[in-house]
Amino acid sequence: MLFNKFIQIAGISGKSEADMLINSGINYLGFPLRLPVNKEDISENEAAEIIKYLNPPNYGIVITYLNIAEEIVSFCSELNASMVQLHGNIEIAELKKLKSIAPNLVIIKSLIVGKYTLEELKSSIDEQSEFVDAFITDTFNPESGATGATGLTHDWQISKILVEYSSKPIILAGGLNPENVFDAIIKVKPAGVDSHTGVENESGAKDELKVQKFYVEAIRAFEQIK
Repeated sequence: MLFNKFIQIAGISGKSEADMLINSGINYLGFPLRLPVNKEDISENEAAEIIKYLNPPNYGIVITYLNIAEEIVSFCSELNASMVQLHGNIEIAELKKLKSIAPNLVIIKSLIVGKYTLEELKSSIDEQSEFVDAFITDTFNPESGATGATGLTHDWQISKILVEYSSKPIILAGGLNPENVFDAIIKVKPAGVDSHTGVENESGAKDELKVQKFYVEAIRAFEQIK
C-alpha cells in the first residue's frame, strides 16, 4: 500500500542526496518544481534523471503548483513521475479531467491549514476526494505567503480532525523534524508524514543523521498507532 507508513522527504538537491535518503529508509522523494514562492532545489532535468532510475518501493513525487490537467500530465511525463502532489488551487473540473486522462497517476492534494478554516478544508475534502488518492496537510506562512516548506508547524488538532473526517489517506506535513515527528504521529494518526526543512543542516542540505532519526522516530510512532 502506497500510503501505509508513508514517509516523504522533499526538496532533493541531487543524486547523492537521493541515494542517502533511500539508504536511510526513505521511499518517497519529493521534488518541488515550478514554484511561485520558494526557490527550486534542483533543475527539472536533474530531477528527471533521478526519478528515472527509481524503482518501487522508491518513488519520486513531483510537487507543483500547476493547475491545468494537460500541463500536469505533460510535466509528470517529462519527469518520469507516476506520483504528483498538487499544492496550488485547482478547479474540480481540472481534477476530474486529470483523473480521466491519467488514471494511473497517483494524485496527492494539499490542504493548507491556517490559510483556510476547518470547515473550508472539510469542504475541499468533500469536493476533491473522488478525484485524488490522498491529501497532505501543510502550513501557511502569512508573512511570506508560502504554503509549503515553511518550517512552521500548524495546529495538529485540525489535522487530527481531518484525518478522522476523510475517507482518503492524509499525510501530515509542516515543520516536522526528528524531535517532534513521533508526537505528531501519535496525536494526529496520519497515513504518512513529510519533512523538508526539518531534516536539513545550516547550509540547507539534508543531514543524514537527522534523516535517519526522523525515519526511526516516524516508524516507532506508526507501530504504536497501527
